[in-house]
Amino acid sequence: MSPEEILQADGIEIPSPSPAVANYVRAVRVGSLVFVSGHGPMKDGKPAIVGKLGANLSIEDGRKAAELVTINILATLKAELGQLSRVKRVVKLLVMVNATPEFTEHPKVADGSTDLLVKVFGDAGRPARSAVGMPSLPFNIAVEIEAIFEVR
Repeated sequence: MSPEEILQADGIEIPSPSPAVANYVRAVRVGSLVFVSGHGPMKDGKPAIVGKLGANLSIEDGRKAAELVTINILATLKAELGQLSRVKRVVKLLVMVNATPEFTEHPKVADGSTDLLVKVFGDAGRPARSAVGMPSLPFNIAVEIEAIFEVR
C-alpha cells in the first residue's frame, strides 16, 4: 500500500497545506533532502490544539497535537513531492512542546508524531529525534515540529 492508502485506511485525510504564517517557505529541497519548516497543529488554517502541557493539556492531548502536526507536515511534503511514496527515510524530527517547567514527558508527546510516521513509512519512518520543552510557542500551540526527509 502507498503511504496515502495507509493514511486513508486509517481514516486520515491529508489536507491542503496551510500557508506560511510569516516570511519563510514551508519546505526547501537540497539534493535528496527536504527540510520542512516548523508546523503546528493547524486545522482549516487555525490553531486546533492550544495550551500548555503540564497546565491545561494532558499527555494524550499533546500526542494528538503531535499527530495533527505530522499530518500537516505530510501535506506540505506531498505538495512538494507530488506523492509520499517518494520519501525514502524520515531523517530527523525536532519536536517542541509548549510545557510548564515541571513537565518532563516530552518524549511521550513526540511519540504521537513518530508513531504515525512509522505506521505510514515502516522502519524508514523511525527518525533521529529531539523532544524539548519550550516556555511558549507561536499562537500558544501545544506542539511545533520541524522535520528532515530523505527523498527519491
